[in-house]
This record gives sequence, structure tokens and C-alpha cells, in this order.
Amino acid sequence: MEDRLYKKLEAYGKSDFYPFHMPGHKRNPLTVDGDFPVERDITEINGFDNLHHAEDILKRAQENVARIYGVQESFFSINGSSGAILAAVSAAVKKGGHILVARNCHKAVYHGIYLRDLEATYIYPHEDSRLGINGGISPSRVEMYLAENPDIEAVLITSPTYDGIVSDVARIAEAAHNHGVPLIVDEAHGAHFCFSDYFPMSAAQLGADVVINSVHKTLPCLTQTGVIHLCSNRVSREKLKRFLGIYQSSSPSYILMSSIDACMDKLEREGDEMFRVFTENLEKARVRLGKCKYIRLVTPEVCEYRRVFDFDRSKILLSTVNSSLNGRQLHRILREEFHLEMEMEAENYVLALAAVGDTEEGFRRLCEAVEEIDRRESLKYRKEIAETESVKNGKMKQIMRISQAMDADSERYQLEECIGRISTEFAYLYPPGIPLIVPGEQISGHFVKNVRRYLEQGFEVQGLSDQTSETICVVSNDV
Repeated sequence: MEDRLYKKLEAYGKSDFYPFHMPGHKRNPLTVDGDFPVERDITEINGFDNLHHAEDILKRAQENVARIYGVQESFFSINGSSGAILAAVSAAVKKGGHILVARNCHKAVYHGIYLRDLEATYIYPHEDSRLGINGGISPSRVEMYLAENPDIEAVLITSPTYDGIVSDVARIAEAAHNHGVPLIVDEAHGAHFCFSDYFPMSAAQLGADVVINSVHKTLPCLTQTGVIHLCSNRVSREKLKRFLGIYQSSSPSYILMSSIDACMDKLEREGDEMFRVFTENLEKARVRLGKCKYIRLVTPEVCEYRRVFDFDRSKILLSTVNSSLNGRQLHRILREEFHLEMEMEAENYVLALAAVGDTEEGFRRLCEAVEEIDRRESLKYRKEIAETESVKNGKMKQIMRISQAMDADSERYQLEECIGRISTEFAYLYPPGIPLIVPGEQISGHFVKNVRRYLEQGFEVQGLSDQTSETICVVSNDV
């Protein structure tokens, strides 16, 4: 029998074993509509181990991941990076404790803060006000916050960001360790870093103590798959495993787990060549896109935050600030006219996410589409760039812990009527899922103005219980 999980699963699917066990489709394709791999969809039967108590084939599969990434230990997350982030936060900080968090983190981080009733101190990244892109986290400011708050138990940052900005993880890790606390890095969008020197170095090799990767985001793996790496002893292995068991299903999908195993096997055998071809095609596309006059390829050199430590070039950001278009309009043209699905649209740019699965043909189509738009729209562009209002979201004033605000009695008001009140809700654009406001923060006129601007441009503001985004729940005055 094959030693790899995905191979063993394939062989078992072709065997004559009859399933008097879950799942209910009984590996019978006639019971479902559609072409689903039901023959490989099994439960924890003999010979296939148990993710929450891995001793055999799943243990070896996770050990293979750890070896490839060069870390102490790795664990599968079939609840994506979100479940892994919840586990990391819970394992690193005691309930009711204090955590230092980059304010541009994914909403899952804030969910972890809520579930563990944590006090959060936020550190804001640099920001490019023309594009609305978050920059890196300053190591010196991390040091400052840690010195001012000696009860902080962990530091958590996102690197790379959704837009590809990489912070100086080594120096941030050094600051955290000097104060005796671990560094957790949400590297969801950097699972590919360790496979090519074309990309920045992974946080796992730079001193981070826990690193989370969404392998499905940038590697050939099925959606919902992630891994979490334990890189030191500063976070309890036992606690991390305990919370992974809490935040993941007790019936993890073998199709998802075997997808991780197959991905790692493929990359270990053929990854050098796959990434050589990918990075060559990517670099050619970036050079070509960089020649466009109005739809401009974003690089750290053209941003306001010029002191970017590093940048993930697989994130192709196409700026519209020098054109008559906004990001939403460019996104729509690329989709409707050229059948190109972008990863994200923002107010002043569009994000095309490149990965090892991309083809030379795909890059060619993107380049030709952007070049055609750049030529076609040229008569409509302003001859000189007009002064436009900054896109800055602004720093929010934190009044309560997230858990205090979310659990407080609340009342609903029109957005414009609740300036100065304390929000009990999140509001964010998704993607990227970074909150514009977090429960416990004071609603400002700037926040309301930004929400209105986003809505006027056709963006969907998520998180608010009122899906029209006309009202927001605030802490009752009786509290």
C-alpha cells in the first residue's frame, strides 16, 4: 500500500471494501448529482489515522510538510487559515490576557480576540493614502509598544499582506523575544515563499514562533486547506493541538487533507522546475505591465511608503489613480470584456493574484487586456493628475475590549446619528476582510464618510447586521 495519504486514498477508492460507515453517500456516485470524488470521501476508518490524534499516515503527511518548510512541526488545518489563527491566538495568550496586534489583520484574528476575551493593543502599519494600501509594520514601534505594555503575551502581524507587503519579520521577532513573548505571523498569502528565491524569505526562517499558511491561496491545493507551523517552544505544542481540535471539525475531510499531501509531494518532486517556469512568466508579465502609461503596475518604488522592507511580486496590483477609471470599473471591464477574474477590486486598484498554477497563456491574456484598456481609454485620461482626497481609513479610538462591546446591550441607529458612539459590530470590505471598524471602537465621522464613499462606488461593506449598511448597532447608553 502506498505510503502517501493521497495515493492510499486513491487505491482504497478502487477497492472492494463496502462502507457500513459515514458518510451517507456510501461512496456510491449514483446517490449524488454532479461529478464529485465520493469514492475518496471517507471517515476515520482503519488504516487512515485520525487528524486529532495522528499516529500513522496523517502524522507522516504532516511531518513531510514540516520537513519541506524547515520547521519544528506542522499541522493540517482543514478550516483554512482562519481556524489556524484562532488556535494560535488561543494557545499563545491566556484567556483575558493581552496581545499586540497589527491593525490590518484578517477578521479571524479579531474573532480569536473576542473568543478569548483578550485586551488588544493595535499597531497601525504605514499607509499609502493615494492607493489605500497598507504598508509594513515598524519593528521599532513593536519594541515601543512592548516596552509600554509589559503584560503583553504575544505579538501577531500579517506578512505578506493581501497586497504583498512584507514586514521586517526578523527584527520584529527579535523585539518580541527580547520581551519574552512569541511572534505569530499570519503568512496566509505566502505559502509559496519557500519554493523560490524569487520571493521573500518565509517568516518561519526569520524567527517567527508560529506561522500560518493558506496553502490553497498560492499553491496547487484545494480551497479550505491550510497549515500551521510551530517553529519554537515559546508556544505550547499541547495547547496548540488542543485548540486545533476545538476550532476544526471532528470529521475532517480526507479529500482536503489528501490535497495537501499531494501538493507537497508534487512540489517536492517537481517544484523547482514548476517555480522556475512560473517566476519567468511572472517576471515577463510584470515587465510588460510596467510599461503601461495609465493603468500602472504598483511597485514599492512608486508608493508613498518607500521604506517597504520587501514585496511579494506574485501580487499584481494595477493602479487606476492616473486614469479616469476606479478600481471597480477596471475590475468590471476585465471580467465582462476579457473574461479575466481578478482576486480583488479596491477603490483605486485591482489585484491579480498570480500562482504556480498560472500558465503563459494566462499571463499573455492579462497583459494584452490591460494594454488594450490602457490604449482604449487614453483619450479619457486627465492630462494632469488632479488633487484627490486621500483614501486613508484613519486610526480608530478603542474604548472597550471587543468582547465587552459585542456582549453589551446594543441599539441600532443610522450611521450619521451614532458618531461618537461605540460600535458593537464589525464593518469591512471582503476581500481582504480587514475591519474598517472593530467592536469596542468609537464611530468617527471619518469612518461614516468612508463607508458612504465605498457604497457610492458600488462596493459591498460586510460585517454589519444591517446588510444595507444604513444603520449600525452601538453600545446602549445604559451600559
